[in-house]
Amino acid sequence: MTHTFHPSILREYDIRGIVGSTLTEKDAYALGRSYAALAVNEGVRSVAVGRDGRIHSPMLEKALIEGLTEGDIDVVRIGMGPSPMLYYATHELDVGGGVQVTGSHNPGDYNGFKMLLNGRSVFGEEIQKLGRIAAGGEWPEGHGLATDSDVLDSYVNRLVGDFQGGSFRIGWDAGNGAAGPAVEKLVRKLPGEHFTLFTEVDGSFPNHHPDPTVEKNLAHLKELVLANHLDFGIAFDGDGDRIGAVDGRGRVIWGDQLMMLFAGPVLNENPGATIIADVKASQALFDRISDLGGQPLMWKTGHSLIKSKMKETGAPLAGEMSGHIFFKHRWYGFDDALYAAVRLIEAVARSGESLTSLVDQMPQTVATPEMRFPVDASRKFAIVQEVLQRLNASGHRVDSTDGARVMTSDGWWLLRASNTQDVLVARAESKDDAGLARLVAEIDQQLALSGAARNHAEH
Repeated sequence: MTHTFHPSILREYDIRGIVGSTLTEKDAYALGRSYAALAVNEGVRSVAVGRDGRIHSPMLEKALIEGLTEGDIDVVRIGMGPSPMLYYATHELDVGGGVQVTGSHNPGDYNGFKMLLNGRSVFGEEIQKLGRIAAGGEWPEGHGLATDSDVLDSYVNRLVGDFQGGSFRIGWDAGNGAAGPAVEKLVRKLPGEHFTLFTEVDGSFPNHHPDPTVEKNLAHLKELVLANHLDFGIAFDGDGDRIGAVDGRGRVIWGDQLMMLFAGPVLNENPGATIIADVKASQALFDRISDLGGQPLMWKTGHSLIKSKMKETGAPLAGEMSGHIFFKHRWYGFDDALYAAVRLIEAVARSGESLTSLVDQMPQTVATPEMRFPVDASRKFAIVQEVLQRLNASGHRVDSTDGARVMTSDGWWLLRASNTQDVLVARAESKDDAGLARLVAEIDQQLALSGAARNHAEH
């Protein structure tokens, strides 16, 4: 038997597609068989499998497990829960890897798979390798067993296992995603007063789309916080690995601002440590890490890439603008929005101030939202290379870690190719609106020089 995946679903960080169109039960089965080939080759014979709350997740999970067991892998089913619960299971159960069936923060018609093997994320070239294994039908044969393990309670207990204090009035929005049941259990173990929204799992996401990095999706949480005079609010994406937050005034606290709050306590216990953030993060964060005596490291966007860099550098903390926060300090090193929420409560308590006043004290900058504009797949990376060549030739200060991040007297701007879509991503940050306008004009100029003028409606 052989199988060919739709090429669009083999992404950089995971496998993801539209169910019934680019992603089917046959794909889930073939992935199980192909992942089994990778695992058996490394001497791994048992893996954990979890799923999010999407309507089609049980169907895909069933087919995946069929493929894994027929590929001679024993499976421990942990049931429905956030992706970090699956990551936790790979550390705490006697397994050598794990697969989470999840569409992450994508719309309800999407689904996919996040994979771990032997303590690492399966991403990039290894995902392409899974495609080649399926196309060649290079599948081991066997009869693995599937058993069940309920890890939700032990996961939630571990979240608060060494909780270091703080009693607040907090709003929580689970967005009808897979984190809901865990959030309900978590708030019962935390001090303070807690108000929860949309914790019942519903794969049709009836209230709002579960992506807390898009401000309109935080409208219900802002209303809850303001109406009840809460200290702050916390939101999660569809599979609980991205955190969003608002302060007591309903202001959004972005991923890099959360990292500014987390860096202090971590560096207190790990003086001089490396702290990683992605290229989309504010310069204020990198400056803050330096001021606290840490080593700031700017790295490529993407949770799998960040995890690999953390391992390589031994960094105790890393984070992305997208709300993926990775604690190795007192945790496992994977991105876990529920654990990040616990650490946010601790950080605010430790400061002796309100979260609102901590936000007031942060450097005031103006920044664009993430600007995305479609380009032909064949031109996506080429445009970025052309821009880099022009900038280097004209003596600009450029960091090419992931695309082009350009420093000017006005601030900085970034242009990079998305790893998951046929779009270029741009962002800029300055101290004032006039500076920001000049930075955006530079982006537009560079795009025009490469024949990719941006549609201004896409701001």
